[in-house]
This record gives sequence, C-alpha cells and structure tokens, in this order.
Amino acid sequence: MTVKFAERIIPKTMSTQHPDNANVPEWSQGEVIDGNVEVYEAYYAYSTLGCQEVMWDSEGKDVDTRVVRKLLSNYWDYFSQKIIGKDLFLTYRIPNPSIETVEKKVVVETLQNIPVTYDVASSVYKQDITPIFELILPFTTSGDELIWLFNYYRKAIVANEDIMLDDHAKAKDWIGCFKPKTISIIPLVEDFGSLLNIDNIIKPYIKAVKPKQLRVFIARSDPALNYGLIAAVLLSKIAMSKLRKTEKETQVKIHPIIGVGSKPFRGHLAPDNLEGFLREYPGLATVTIQSAARYDYPLEQVKDFVNQLNHKLPDGEAADIDLEEETTLLSVLEKCCSQYESVAEVLAPFVNSISPYVPARRARKLHIGLFGYSRNVAGVTLPRAITFAAALYSIGIPPEFIGAKVIEDFDEAEWRVAEKYYVNLQKDFASVGGYVSWQNVNMLMDMHLKTAKRVEMDVDNLRLALTRILADLKTVEEKLDVKLGPRTSTQRKHENFTNNFLISYLEREDEEAKKALVEAAKLRKCLG
Repeated sequence: MTVKFAERIIPKTMSTQHPDNANVPEWSQGEVIDGNVEVYEAYYAYSTLGCQEVMWDSEGKDVDTRVVRKLLSNYWDYFSQKIIGKDLFLTYRIPNPSIETVEKKVVVETLQNIPVTYDVASSVYKQDITPIFELILPFTTSGDELIWLFNYYRKAIVANEDIMLDDHAKAKDWIGCFKPKTISIIPLVEDFGSLLNIDNIIKPYIKAVKPKQLRVFIARSDPALNYGLIAAVLLSKIAMSKLRKTEKETQVKIHPIIGVGSKPFRGHLAPDNLEGFLREYPGLATVTIQSAARYDYPLEQVKDFVNQLNHKLPDGEAADIDLEEETTLLSVLEKCCSQYESVAEVLAPFVNSISPYVPARRARKLHIGLFGYSRNVAGVTLPRAITFAAALYSIGIPPEFIGAKVIEDFDEAEWRVAEKYYVNLQKDFASVGGYVSWQNVNMLMDMHLKTAKRVEMDVDNLRLALTRILADLKTVEEKLDVKLGPRTSTQRKHENFTNNFLISYLEREDEEAKKALVEAAKLRKCLG
C-alpha cells in the first residue's frame, strides 16, 4: 500500500544540516561534514538520537540524491524495521528558482529523483513504499510558487510516463510508471511581509490542491538576522496565530514547523532550555534539531532531549492574536526593525571582517541572505545568520542585544503586547548576558582608531556602531534588570577566549584568532 500524506504520522523532530556546531562529531572524517558522511549522519540522527525526520538540504549546498539507496544498502538492519516514508521521514529542501537563479535546474534534478527513490524502496521492501513525497520550498512568498511546484512535478515528471516512444510503446512500457503521482509542498516562509501574510500565501494552494493537511515552515533564524531578536520572535507568533485561524477557516489541518537554533537569537531550542522553549512556542508540530543541539551537548542529554520533544509535541495551541493586538504589534515591529537596522548597517563591515574566522562545518555555496535583498544601501551585506551570530559572540557582544534600545521607545500598549507575546523576553536576554564582555567593548572603544584601520572602516562609523551597542547593552541592564558580564567560571573562561580572539584579530594573528574563536564557541555550546 502506498503511503500517502493524509495517512502519515507527523514527525516531531527534524534533524537539519545547519552548520552551527562548535564541536566536530567524532565520526566525521574532517571539520566539514559532507558527502557520504552526511548519509551516515542521517542514519545517526534516526538510529542514535531518535530524530523522526531528516531534512536533506540542497538549498545553498550540494547533496547526494542517491541518499535513500545508500541508507537502505548501508544500514539495512535498521531500516528493515524502520521504514523511510512510513515510520521515519526524509524531506528535501530545494533551492527556490526565484531566488537561487543559478540553481534553478537543481529543482528539476531533485523532482526527477523522487520516482527513483520510490522504485528503490519498493524493490527492497517488497511493497509500495514512497520514501519521499514532500518538498520544502524556501523563501516562499506567494501561493503561486507552491502551485507551480506541485503542478510541475505532476505534469513534467509523472506525465512523462505517457510519452509515446513510437507508434506502439509509451515511456512507462519501457522504464515503468512514475510514483508517487503527486507530492506535497511545505512552504518555508522567511521574510517580514510574507510572515505577516502567511495565511494568504497558503490559501491559494489549499484551494487549488485541496490537501487534507498541510505542513507550514516558519523561519526563525533569518528573520533574526534581518530584523533583530525581538522582531523575529513576534513575527513568528503572528504567523502562528494566522495559521491557527486559517486552519479553522479552511478545515484543513495545519502542522506548523519552526526552524530554530540553540541560542535565543536563532530560537533557543537546546537541551538546556526545553521547557523554556515549549513555554515560548506552544502549538508547534515539528521543530528543527540543528547541529549545535546535536553535537555540542553530551550524547545522553541530547537523546533525552529529542525523546522528550517526540513525546511532548504538539504542545498546546498557538496564541490567538486579535486585530487590535496585531495592530499594536505591527507598531512594535516597525520600531524594532528600524532600531536594529540602524545598528546592523554601521556594524556590517566589522562583522564581515570577522566572518572568515568562523570555521565551515558544511560545504556551502555562495549565498546572499535576505538582508542583502531587503536593504537598498550600497555595500550593506551580511553573512548568513550563523556566521553573523558567531562573529558577534566571538567579540563578546551577543547578537541578541543588537537594537535592544528599542525597548525604551515602546509606549505602554506596545510594551504590554511585546511582553505578552515574547514570553521569555527577560529570560532570553539573561541567558546570554554572561557572554557580554565589557572588557572587549572598552577595548574597542579605546582602540577605535586601530580597529577601524583593521576593519578598513570609517572611524566615525565604527564609533557610531560602538556607541549604539553600548546603548543597547545599557537599556537591557536598566529596563529588564539583567546584569551583563560573566558570572560563572565557564562564562569567565569564555570571556578570556573572546579577549584572546579580539587581540589576535587586531594583531592579524590568524591561527591564534581561529583557535580562540572555536574554544569560546565550545564553551557556549554553538558557533552561532
């Protein structure tokens, strides 16, 4: 019997290939995880960690399209008992043809591979098994894109089986039928306008395709890079509220997924913050278990963490935000974005000069994040969210604090809804407050001339950036009553390594700088 989307279980935990881990897994053949090692990693995520789904990611990186064949042939003892597509799930994330223009044809290659995985799995399992039947489309901004992808597979891949090869034979007579006949699309919604419009993005797809249920992926990492921590959290809450209302309106069951890293800036889902995360994000069906959460914590703690998520999700219902509150939140978001961007713009050259010191953990291609598209200011580009965060953690200025001065600008109504819908606001800032290094901030202020020369940055812009960061830090201390600076022995060690990094960076002692950056990352349990 073919496994169909409507009959499936919804996986709770999705292992991803995000390169945010400080430690290299002992089974990796080098610092960069790629190729056949990623195939093993998928097996490890299922069999050892207990993850129920693996994202196989061709957005921004090369992946092996023969992964199903290799998993079944290399680890048959395990997969003979755990069927891919029925008990466990493998889900491709493809490039979006509208964004990754050089990678457009990777979409075609990926779609053509889906019937191959069906043939392989059905042959091995001796029954109809569809191991891959849905795709994640990143940067989704309209329902048209979802419908196009759905129809392209149906009309350009499956319909090929009826091509006449001569007067008598069809393609399916020679190479067999193409299954599955249809696929399901998971929209990954990432930018400001699309998150606010998420309901109107999925409704046309629901109307055209008429799915019985739909998985919708809310980005949490890139919005933090583009708009700051507070805005990213509040955008996700508005999106989840709109999904809840759409579910009631359409009577289509919607299963929200959120893409989160282990520190607050990128979502704060880590083995040491499980309960805090669940308080912050009720109503989720699936969460991402990214590389830092898997490899920068003790194995038994990670296994327990994944197991708890598998049993606790979905947990509660998303907040129901009414129109009046949403209007107030939009005012909050506008202020947050403006404040964050005013700091990020002038800080960008400094961050970009540090980013080459962040070690690669995956073989990624050149990628321009949404910040580059959303800002029409010449020269303002930023690295990907993980590298951006790693660069700032490494100099003792956690990215969570960038733009935090905005809190002073909230009126009473804005503060009330911000606190209501960012449940762990104070706790999140407190959790990274110990990684703030006042020594480094003071060093940068005192050595601004040397730093500007090292960064090849205008001195006045550097001073402006540092002045704004100081204001952000002081606002959190005063308005949220959070003491900043190292408190524990681990945080003091972390500060020592960030001191060493900054000095080595300024002196162009590259190898020492790289070592110090990684040691600091290991102590905080993530790169970024």
